Amino acid sequence: MRIVISGYGKMGKEIEKVALERGHTISTTIDTDKDWESEQSAIINSDVVIDFSQPDTAVQNIKRCFNINKSVVVGTTGWYDELEKIENICLVKNQSLFVASNFSIGVNILFEMNKRLAAIMNSHPEYDVMIEETHHVHKKDAPSGTAITLGNQIIKNLARKSDISGAFVEKPYELMIKSFRIDEVPGTHIVNYSSEIDELELRHVAKSRRGFAVGAIMAAEWIIGKKGFFEMSDMLGF
Repeated sequence: MRIVISGYGKMGKEIEKVALERGHTISTTIDTDKDWESEQSAIINSDVVIDFSQPDTAVQNIKRCFNINKSVVVGTTGWYDELEKIENICLVKNQSLFVASNFSIGVNILFEMNKRLAAIMNSHPEYDVMIEETHHVHKKDAPSGTAITLGNQIIKNLARKSDISGAFVEKPYELMIKSFRIDEVPGTHIVNYSSEIDELELRHVAKSRRGFAVGAIMAAEWIIGKKGFFEMSDMLGF
């Protein structure tokens, strides 16, 4: 498989490493608008684009891929206010888009557990719930896309929560998400249910970026030959 990496930072380099280990070829790497122009031939002759760029460039990069009928796998977060619009464009134009707030297999198992636990907690109003996420100081968006996904799942499955707040909660229906940026932490997410008598936590700790890279490459392998809008739950069969 011939892969274009859009966003050649630490994550992009980890994706390159994993891709080569799995026998794939890196057609080119892209970091700027100029690169999209100068590397156009390499992009057109590739099989898939993997985008781990920046929130302010992700949407444009996706549209660029659609314009040349190129499958695209997107791990960039912080642009999801436009996700519904991009999904509609993908379907109308019969393109191939795979989006994940987190490509870690473990995190996506956490997502499934999170939905189930939230539904169970409908019968236990004595527990309040909050989310805590910690990442490296280079991460641009806060809360993380993963934390927002966890929060939206809780809101969908737990009747007493209907809105996401920041670090402070003023109303009982608000779900608190605390964000921390510390050193080079790859990513930690905690869902905490607390009552007067005990606490229950779902916790995922990434030990390195490799887990995200492996998941992204698996997604790129999986999307080849498919048309439509896809997420990790589609690939994993949840």
